[in-house]
Amino acid sequence: MAPTLADLRQRIDSLDEQIVALLAQRAQCVRDATRFKRDAFQVQAPARQAQVFERVRGLAAEHEASFPGLPAIVESTYRTLVAGFVAAEGDLFQQTEPIEP
Repeated sequence: MAPTLADLRQRIDSLDEQIVALLAQRAQCVRDATRFKRDAFQVQAPARQAQVFERVRGLAAEHEASFPGLPAIVESTYRTLVAGFVAAEGDLFQQTEPIEP
């Protein structure tokens, strides 16, 4: 029997819970990484951002058969996500005592 709309929405809600939990773990890593940054340019880390966008786009391409256009959606999502984390990390950077890498 095919799933109902309610079934699919429940599954989406469950996936959203998992995604938010993973984002919280990612945020913790970002916070911890802030201690290794020496200046605002390192917080921005444009080369690292480009690496992340390329990587997630490639990961999404592996699943594109199930949803055409997924790589563009994932890259766009990550661009927004990373912008938010960089802004928050900039605030944290001002308050964080650096450590040696």
